[in-house]
Amino acid sequence: MDFKFIYDKRLGIEIPHLYKDWDEYTFSTQTEILLRWEQNRGSIPDRIADLEVQINQKQAALNNEENFPKSCELNSDISELASIINDLWIWYRINQNVTDKVHQ
Repeated sequence: MDFKFIYDKRLGIEIPHLYKDWDEYTFSTQTEILLRWEQNRGSIPDRIADLEVQINQKQAALNNEENFPKSCELNSDISELASIINDLWIWYRINQNVTDKVHQ
């Protein structure tokens, strides 16, 4: 197989892993990849919403936390969740460009 989708534990979604440049794939294979990606891509907004809930919970806990080491841990957790959200949006946008190229 010239491609596969690999579950990214950090992002919580499967992402495409291509073994060739996009233009080297046949139209049929590009279509197959895109259909699978669109299913995964469609779950990104829900995944982001779940992470935002977690951030809000941690921010609420941080507002009431008096233990400095624990507040540092909460801050670190919030930063990591925000970083995951940023990476998910990048995947969401970058791969939209590939979809647009194929539909042209």
